[in-house]
Amino acid sequence: MAAAQYLVTGGLGFIGANLVATLQRERPGSTCVVIDSARTGTFANLVEACARISGEPFLGEVIPESVDAVDWASLIVETRPAAVFHLGAITTTTHEDESEMIRENAGESWHELLRIAGEGEVPLVYASSAATYGTPPQAARGEPFPESSAGTPDNVYGFSKWLMETAHQRYQQDREEAGLDPAWVIGLRYFNVFGPGEEAKGSMASMARQLTRQILDGQRPRLFRDGSQARDQVPVEDIIGLTLAAAGIGGHATPIPGVYNAGSGRATTFDEVADAVRQGLGVNHGDRPTEYFEMPASIARFYQSYTCADMRSAIESLGYTPAHDPIERIRSYAAWLAERTEAGRGVPA
Repeated sequence: MAAAQYLVTGGLGFIGANLVATLQRERPGSTCVVIDSARTGTFANLVEACARISGEPFLGEVIPESVDAVDWASLIVETRPAAVFHLGAITTTTHEDESEMIRENAGESWHELLRIAGEGEVPLVYASSAATYGTPPQAARGEPFPESSAGTPDNVYGFSKWLMETAHQRYQQDREEAGLDPAWVIGLRYFNVFGPGEEAKGSMASMARQLTRQILDGQRPRLFRDGSQARDQVPVEDIIGLTLAAAGIGGHATPIPGVYNAGSGRATTFDEVADAVRQGLGVNHGDRPTEYFEMPASIARFYQSYTCADMRSAIESLGYTPAHDPIERIRSYAAWLAERTEAGRGVPA
């Protein structure tokens, strides 16, 4: 029997590289074919993640193309993948070229991938986002977001992900009307993911990483006033677990197609993140007190002050339960970053 192959778009990015490395560890002998334009990702992410997670070099292939340039029909016929993980996208939430964002994230290439994967009976798992929620009624009440409350995004990034979901829904409806079973297509609304492998994300890196970097540079951690903003901070290990479970790896053998939250199920305030970082670094609050500043108006107009994933549906349908406490993982992540800096390998700003 030929070794399994997996297609991973965005595999040079933070989550994608962690996913590829985990597949390489969990599916020895398989091959990962990475599709990535390297616009924001980098080969260094793959090198680091494979060494850290699988303990060996990257052993797959890289196709250096944007996802909207891929001939999905030919590629899927040639590779006959065991699953496609579609993480490639413009992910900068402040990106203001609406036409480019929509075209690349939810344009014709996405519609073609849906159709080709469905017709070929290839499991397709794609990254959606908590940005699809915008500010639902649950935010004001401090309640977890059920999947049904999405659909009013505050920025074009969230809107592009919502368009991906609606195309997915229409495709499944078309199959149902044709008397076909639902295609194995699962969308995951990633919440605020953090953990090893963020080095190339720059200003889009997690709050945990940014605050750690500030303290390691001898600065005070800086937060928008008054630090009470709360987000569902989810360790990358759990995001990878949920993503693999959506493809039938590590969860139910046949997960239920649909769109699900991918978070920790807990809202963590930014003050709590700062405290956890200080604890991980062994720094007293008095030595590095938080510096608060006003949120710029350009950010405030699309800012989500509260997010929390209702994980009940995902746990039941995918068969995977997030296993890591966000606060504890933030502490250990900060310590890990400090160790890398101390060892001379550095943590880029």
